[in-house]
Amino acid sequence: MTDKNDVKVTGSGQATRRRFLTGAAGVAAAGATAVAMPNIATAAPTVLKVQAAWGGGIFLENAKSYVDRVHAMAGKDLKIDLLSVNSVVKTSQMQDAVHRGVLDGAHYVPAYWYSKSKAASLFGTGPCFGWSAQELLGWIHYGGGDALFEELMGDLRLEVISFFNSAMPAQPLGWFKEQIKDASQLKGLKYRTVGLAADVLLEMGMSVVQLPGGEIQPAMKAGLIDAAEFNNPTSDKDFGMQDVSKHYHLASFHQSQECFEITFNKKKFNSLSKEHQNILRYASEAENSNFYWHNTLRYADDLIKLKDDHGVNVYRTPDSVMSEQLKAWDIVVDRISSEDPFFAKVVKSQKAYAKKVMNYLLLNQPDYGLAYKHHFG
Repeated sequence: MTDKNDVKVTGSGQATRRRFLTGAAGVAAAGATAVAMPNIATAAPTVLKVQAAWGGGIFLENAKSYVDRVHAMAGKDLKIDLLSVNSVVKTSQMQDAVHRGVLDGAHYVPAYWYSKSKAASLFGTGPCFGWSAQELLGWIHYGGGDALFEELMGDLRLEVISFFNSAMPAQPLGWFKEQIKDASQLKGLKYRTVGLAADVLLEMGMSVVQLPGGEIQPAMKAGLIDAAEFNNPTSDKDFGMQDVSKHYHLASFHQSQECFEITFNKKKFNSLSKEHQNILRYASEAENSNFYWHNTLRYADDLIKLKDDHGVNVYRTPDSVMSEQLKAWDIVVDRISSEDPFFAKVVKSQKAYAKKVMNYLLLNQPDYGLAYKHHFG
């Protein structure tokens, strides 16, 4: 029996209508498959070459944590190739390398390029106006600091853009051969620090040497310096400072607020999509919170290890010493301000912010030390 859809045609090379329709359906299906599975080349991800100022330890962990946040938000489209200290250039050359495009970015602190402008230190290791590093970052983001930083970059003709994060606790006064009970004991000591803190401690009669972190312990062991600070109990323990000194002083105004600077080549940054620019920016803000939560506990744990496992004597720096530091800061700030109008401009902006914000905070926050003593003695 012949179906009504079958059309019989003459000629041995011809097909019936049914066979034609079946063949056409197959071609259509194949075409649909080709559309659904196109052979399109995947674009290569953008890779940024960023060098850190850290060869290891907790600060390199912090740099990696920032990178992890960028990768989590950007997926496969944006990658950071994080390089450890001295991989391409020395730490002192990192900013210039970013400016010239030798590096796409860097992870360090403003004090590491302090030699270009003393105002640089005001964005990381400046005088204390009653504020902590959190308020310093507040000033940078909301108190006019960002605009002043851009002005400084313009004056120095540096093609970089920077994000600041990771508000650090006040840095310890550091490691000494004996307990420091009075500021007079500091006079004549060869001491390691960086940034404007060097000027302040010179004013207090110390002989200051600026050394990279990894050189501090060997220099003290060899007797090239008498005393030193780096940043925190974890880094100090990792450097082995407990092997060259048993007298560790916490609390100081020489570097009572500091933060990380993540800097990128401006041309490279501007070539990125707005989405990628924002990822680099907001990953910095996210890492700011993570730094505090992560590092504070590590610092506390390692301070206990320094005391219990290594026999380190831990002291709080006497208020009398810190009072002399504040007086020295006044002298240094007034001297540099008289020589550098831009430095004076930044200090004026910081003071205005600190006076307003700290008036509220100091009036509002209770004495946490009182509560601590109530519970723990």
